[in-house]
Amino acid sequence: MGALVAGIAGLFLLVVIAVFLFYLIAGWRLFSKAGVPGWGVTIPIYNIYLWCKIAGRPGWWVLLFIVPVVNVIVHLIVSLDVAKSFARSDAFGVGLWLLGFIFVPILGYGASTYVGPHPTRLS
Repeated sequence: MGALVAGIAGLFLLVVIAVFLFYLIAGWRLFSKAGVPGWGVTIPIYNIYLWCKIAGRPGWWVLLFIVPVVNVIVHLIVSLDVAKSFARSDAFGVGLWLLGFIFVPILGYGASTYVGPHPTRLS
């Protein structure tokens, strides 16, 4: 019985590692496409700073991600801007916001190209 539990736990761990690597590489590729260091996706807080830069938002917006409730709204705005920066629709931006684990790989592994920050952004 113990061997069965260990085997299932080991298999589960392998699946978690595979999913983590898949998402990590997708984020790395997305950052690289946007012209920011791909390795930045691995550094906490710095990756949020780079996400803001990809969206064309100022770096101090990272602080807004710390404020409860405000962070949800700011994350939506930045996700919409990232979608526009890759010439995607607002619906795609909402997908990045709500289902990033699906939409980040679409940008990272797909044929999307970075077109730069959206010109109608607010600073």
